[in-house]
Amino acid sequence: MIENLDPKQSWAVLQTNPAAVLIDVRTAIEHSFVGHPPQAVHVAWKEFPGMQLNTGFVEQVQQHAPNKAAPILLLCRSGQRSVDAAKALEAAGYEHLINILEGFEGPLDENKHRGNTGGWRFHGLPWQQS
Repeated sequence: MIENLDPKQSWAVLQTNPAAVLIDVRTAIEHSFVGHPPQAVHVAWKEFPGMQLNTGFVEQVQQHAPNKAAPILLLCRSGQRSVDAAKALEAAGYEHLINILEGFEGPLDENKHRGNTGGWRFHGLPWQQS
């Protein structure tokens, strides 16, 4: 089962459970230039050019999160790619998967801008740029 938590709830899990691992599934460009939570491990679900699926995704996550019973939190831009990534990890035997609702940048607002109505940064949680 995949749990859905908002960014603040996800941050609380990371603060209270030292076994929890945060996986940023966005592209390398998004991770580096848009920003990411300081403790996030970057493993792209899809990558440029062409947003092709990373066929080594599960194996790469296993390198950073070998404990399949530990909470694995998945973060993308808006909370969509992370669901697909969570499903792949669930099929690989991971037991405690958390999709971070709203993602890092949140949904589009009425002006088609992100970051104004939700997301990790919107909620004032720690982040940095590479």
